[in-house]
Amino acid sequence: MVADDDQRQSELPGGEGGRRAPVRHLWPYLRPHAGVLGVVALISLAGAGVTLAQPALVSKVVSAVGEARPLTALVGLLVALVVVGALVSGVQQYLLQRTAEAVVRATRHELVGRLLRLPIAEYDTRRIGDLVSRVGSDTTLLRSVVTSGLVEGLAGAVVFVGAIVAMGLIDPLLLALTLLVVLLATVVVVTLGGRIQKLALVAQTQVGVLAAGVARALPAIRTIRAARATEREVAALRSLADDTYATGVRLARVMALIEPVIGVALQGAFILVLAVGGYRVASGALTVADLIAFILYLFLMVMPLGSVFSAYTSVQNALGAVIRIREITDLPEEDPGPASRSEDRPDRMPLTHAVTDGVVGSAGGGFRPSVPLVEFDRVSFGYGSTPVLEDVSFAVPAGTRTAVVGPSGAGKTTLLSLLARFYDPSSGVIRMAGVDVADLGREHVRSWLGYVEQDAPVLAGTIRENLMLGAPEASDEQCEHVLEQVRLTGILHRDPLGLAAQVGEDGILLSGGERQRLAIARALLASPRLLLLDEPTSSLDSRNEVALRAAVDAVAGERTLVIVAHRLATVADADQIVVLEAGRVQAVGRHAELLETSPLYRELADHQLLV
Repeated sequence: MVADDDQRQSELPGGEGGRRAPVRHLWPYLRPHAGVLGVVALISLAGAGVTLAQPALVSKVVSAVGEARPLTALVGLLVALVVVGALVSGVQQYLLQRTAEAVVRATRHELVGRLLRLPIAEYDTRRIGDLVSRVGSDTTLLRSVVTSGLVEGLAGAVVFVGAIVAMGLIDPLLLALTLLVVLLATVVVVTLGGRIQKLALVAQTQVGVLAAGVARALPAIRTIRAARATEREVAALRSLADDTYATGVRLARVMALIEPVIGVALQGAFILVLAVGGYRVASGALTVADLIAFILYLFLMVMPLGSVFSAYTSVQNALGAVIRIREITDLPEEDPGPASRSEDRPDRMPLTHAVTDGVVGSAGGGFRPSVPLVEFDRVSFGYGSTPVLEDVSFAVPAGTRTAVVGPSGAGKTTLLSLLARFYDPSSGVIRMAGVDVADLGREHVRSWLGYVEQDAPVLAGTIRENLMLGAPEASDEQCEHVLEQVRLTGILHRDPLGLAAQVGEDGILLSGGERQRLAIARALLASPRLLLLDEPTSSLDSRNEVALRAAVDAVAGERTLVIVAHRLATVADADQIVVLEAGRVQAVGRHAELLETSPLYRELADHQLLV
């Protein structure tokens, strides 16, 4: 069975089953709360002292009964110890639970912050559902480290040691027999602990895989239903749930062995003490009061031993989760680039002046600024070992419209991703107003542009929240104005909530065209100098396409546009058109010129009946 488990673990993504985490990896999560945990430790020690005093007091009560001495003071003191012990335990539990929640919160803060700041390439290779499960289920396991882990384990260890000392003072022989039983139980528990951490890691990984599967299926539920694939998807997800269940059962089986081990140790030690202790009482080597005290200390020793074993199990469980948490928190964040500098520094000024130098004319009006707003200079880029762009060079004059066209897979969208600095070129230079973007912070570059993806996401929430994503200080009037620009005011009129109307998960309450126009309105609201549009009319009907083109024309004189397009009719009047094929620039020019000079462009135009 152990061999089978190890084989299953080695088959998991990334080989998670073979990794182990040392206990010291928990310290960074506990260190900010060291003060409170120290107080709890002191309270636990006080509680341990109160607990250890009770058997000795019981022994005195038994002796007093045998000698017919007054019991009032002793019984009162015993009751007081019990009450104090209960109060100490209550305060300790409250502090532990509060601290545990704080540990989980801080870990989630760190994890969420890192998840949203990872380089874009990380999202290309990881499953979103698995990342979400690390924020939820994995961080929850850290709670048990505090509530039933290290601190309680410390208190249990103190009681354990104190009980051993007291038992040694009463009868060393009985203590030696008791420790022999406890030693055997400890060896078994420690051996099982290694299995627990490995299985806990496998279980958490499988939960992440299941969450990723659900996250994959739900957004595509309409496609799945239309393809009559519902039952196949259900079967696949149930299979993942079965795998998670099987690992959970194996983990439960290992953890279930610990309780019987503790129970056998307690009962075996108790029977052994009764047998040998009874004989020693009969022989006069031990008094009845001392035997009773020894038995009480035996229970005090074994019960904390259970707490220590439980703490060990909790820590092993948590360490499995820590491996998955650290896998994300150890990843580097997206490099922000050079630090932001004051507005009066010359390295921040070119982007401001680039849109005012020269004379801005209408589309195709022959605008020629002294410095292009955007320039690609022999840029190459690839995803991993797959080349996408090779030796790309062209310039985008400020205040003009540049269209990027070409067959599917030519690298058009990648150009926009490089401009937005989601990725950096493998070679070559991208300049904005003559400045290498590598010398500018990513946030600085992005503050000058608006980016509308081809399948522009709409976030669950209200229309207002979506619009204000890039302009959090915008007024309702400004929001309504940009909606009017993209002919989207109708969505305000059909719901009495207006801007507060919900758009649904992934904007499901909107049509495809409405989602695209809402994304464009969101970009316009931020008033970018450089607007990047990736297939902005792909989801629009002919009427709304004309309206959107009119809106783009209206703002074209205020900003520079770079538009990726498949429909050449939508960009035929652009100031310049860049023709891409297989990652290389085949031609640059205007529509009429390219029809004469570029065979590829003429072929594309022929297919779209533009010739």
